[in-house]
Amino acid sequence: MDAPLLTGERLAELALAGLTYPEVGATLRKGALPAGYRHLRRRAVVGQGADDLERATEALLGWAVQRGAGVRVLPSSPLVLPAVVADLRVGPGPLSLRAPVRVVDVLEGPRRRGFAYGTLPGHPENGEESFVVSIGDDGAVTFTVRAFWRPAGALARLSGPVGRRAQRGITGRYLRSLASLVRRAT
Repeated sequence: MDAPLLTGERLAELALAGLTYPEVGATLRKGALPAGYRHLRRRAVVGQGADDLERATEALLGWAVQRGAGVRVLPSSPLVLPAVVADLRVGPGPLSLRAPVRVVDVLEGPRRRGFAYGTLPGHPENGEESFVVSIGDDGAVTFTVRAFWRPAGALARLSGPVGRRAQRGITGRYLRSLASLVRRAT
C-alpha cells in the first residue's frame, strides 16, 4: 500500500512558506557548520559494496529511513526531490510534535548520495539536517547524519537537555533504521 501524500491547504501552506534559517545547504558542504547553532554528526557503516549502496539510496530517497525510525512522514512526493515539503510527526498520537520541512538539496553522485532538508515555520527548531550514504574505496557503505539547529520557540528552549537527548536519540534511530533496511533487502 502506498503511503499517503500531503495535499490540499496544508501542501499549499508549506509550499509557500520560507525556510526558518539563512544557511541553506550548509550540512552538505565540507567544513564547519554555522556558528550559533547546536551541531550533530553521526556516522555508521550500513553495508558493503555497490548493491548495498543502491539499497541504501533507495531507502533513503523514499523516506523509509524516517519511517523506520518511527517518524510519521506526510510528504508532497513519494520520492525525495528538491523543493519537496513534508510534515513530519514525532511522538505518540495527539502528543506528537509537527515538524514541517523542505528538501533543500539532493546529492546524486556515483559514490555519494543523499539529501538535506530545512525547517519551515511551525517546526520546533530552526536549522537543517542531511542524510548521506557513501561508498569508500574499501567498499564500505556509510550513512552520515549531519545537522545544525537551535530552538524556534519557548517549548524547544525549555526542553534543554531533554531536547538535545531526543535529537541524539532520533539520529541513532535513523542510523539503525537504514542499517536494518539494507540488511532486510539482501
